[in-house]
Amino acid sequence: MDSMRIFDIPYLQKEKFPKEDCIASKVNGAWVKISTQEFISTAENLAYGFLDAGIKKGDAISTVCSNNRIEWNFVDLAILMIGAVHVPVYPTISDDDFKFIFKDAEIKYVFVSDEKLYNKISVIAKDIPTIKNVHTFNEVVGATHWKELLSIGEKNPQPERLESIKRSISPADLATMIYTSGTTGTPKGVMLSHSNLVSNVLASKVFVPVREDGRALSFLPLCHVYERMLNYLYQYLGISIYYAESIDTIGDNLKEVKPKVFVAVPRVLEKIYDKVIAAGNNLTGIKKKLFFWAVDLGLRYELDHANGWWYDFQLSIATKLVFSKWQAAIGGNVKVVASGSAPLQPRLQRIFWAAGIPILEGYGLTETSPVISVNRLGKGNTKFGTVGPLIPDVEVKIADDGEILCKGPNVMMGYYKRPDLTMEAIDRDGWFHTGDIGVFKDKFLMITDRKKELLKTSGGKYIAPQPIENKLKESSYISQIMVVGDSQKFAGALIVPNFHNLEAWCKTNNIPVTDHKTIIENPKIHALFDAERDRLNQNFGHVEQIKRYELLPDEWTIDGGELTPTLKLKRKFILTKYKFSYEKIYVE
Repeated sequence: MDSMRIFDIPYLQKEKFPKEDCIASKVNGAWVKISTQEFISTAENLAYGFLDAGIKKGDAISTVCSNNRIEWNFVDLAILMIGAVHVPVYPTISDDDFKFIFKDAEIKYVFVSDEKLYNKISVIAKDIPTIKNVHTFNEVVGATHWKELLSIGEKNPQPERLESIKRSISPADLATMIYTSGTTGTPKGVMLSHSNLVSNVLASKVFVPVREDGRALSFLPLCHVYERMLNYLYQYLGISIYYAESIDTIGDNLKEVKPKVFVAVPRVLEKIYDKVIAAGNNLTGIKKKLFFWAVDLGLRYELDHANGWWYDFQLSIATKLVFSKWQAAIGGNVKVVASGSAPLQPRLQRIFWAAGIPILEGYGLTETSPVISVNRLGKGNTKFGTVGPLIPDVEVKIADDGEILCKGPNVMMGYYKRPDLTMEAIDRDGWFHTGDIGVFKDKFLMITDRKKELLKTSGGKYIAPQPIENKLKESSYISQIMVVGDSQKFAGALIVPNFHNLEAWCKTNNIPVTDHKTIIENPKIHALFDAERDRLNQNFGHVEQIKRYELLPDEWTIDGGELTPTLKLKRKFILTKYKFSYEKIYVE
């Protein structure tokens, strides 16, 4: 398998465990299932269409999709088997970033999901001389549907030529370029080879307790390396992949698909937890008491039966009465949930594990294809608050300044057209500098913060925001938070309250509720948040404690610009957008 290319994976699935539902999307209320054979034959015909259109090895083709879908896979496989380069792009980036990426990568064709994106991209494409056409996956009046290219390929098959091209493709060849977010400057094209991604698939396969009889629900963007690598991993293991309709339908889709595995980011898990707690708050009498008894028990969960037999006995009762309903709410079959992209609160890990829903937190970057380390099932293989042991064939060392350095077959080829940035990121000895700060706890890697996100007070003390943010989000009244204070006398915070819980508190305390702005201006609300801040501040040293904060009336979202597509904070953007609130924190 050392010589395997990405496009070999579906053929391997066809040989070992052909599926009738290799991939599936919901269309007009019904699940459309594509078999392994149909997946391969459609991709091959699309590849013939590409060849007929003059696409050659090394040419770049882009996809811009608002949701995960089966057609993305057809295009991806067709691109890779003719030696072209797939450049997936987030649909939410700015027009300037679209223009930069399309020009930088010299994109030849663009595939978009729907009419809204077509209208946006077709205007941008007029200024990009290399782009020959923009195709759509949905039927859009006046646009070229992707099946027109497919039809050309079906009428002009070139199997011998395709096989010859496939044989010429080396695992070391460039497979994809993934442009990092432009929030901190000009986007950088991360070049990943077939072997980069395949090495991650092969290293990660032993950690998935699901095989060909299982289903996965996919909802994180396929243009992100995290979900994309897992897409290949599921195919390699013969796991059927069902694509959620949208982030908003995850709850319903989980119940319909009944997956054994899915992948999430912390923000999604936080929202699931908040909804569960909100449902508990709506209970009354003995049911409500039992619910929160189970929650309190779950928050004290320790791995490997470390709490003893009496705790285990109580947990078995809590499972029958409460946690079994949590499991049913996500389909009833989940064996494991993987979490990455941002730090996960240990308390969420504890309670989900207690509920029989193991969450395995991992770590990686686009530049590392992506996985570097991950917690795993089995005694002694998970440690809360860490991102787990290293995966096979990957090395990590901690630099003198605490930065995590990585070496292995997963490390990128470099940044496209930017040898200067590549030399900055990968030193002469082959170590990739992640920009993250971390330590080892025995065999477990722990991320303490982003090197570039460390705050330095005017007194010269360094503050790591993420551990503070995660701790304060343990408050049921805090939904989102960003610690601030760079070059200031003390640490402060911008806070988005959990308005659902806050409104319930207002009702209990006879405080009239009108709108979010009115709520956060109420002195009693500030007294509540002062008490929460003081309670949670006790976990930190004097310099790290939040002295002052500002409450904000609106949730941070992708559309609002505050979050990346994987729901990380865009810190610089938030500081700019909420400059007035930030300055109020530091008014003398």
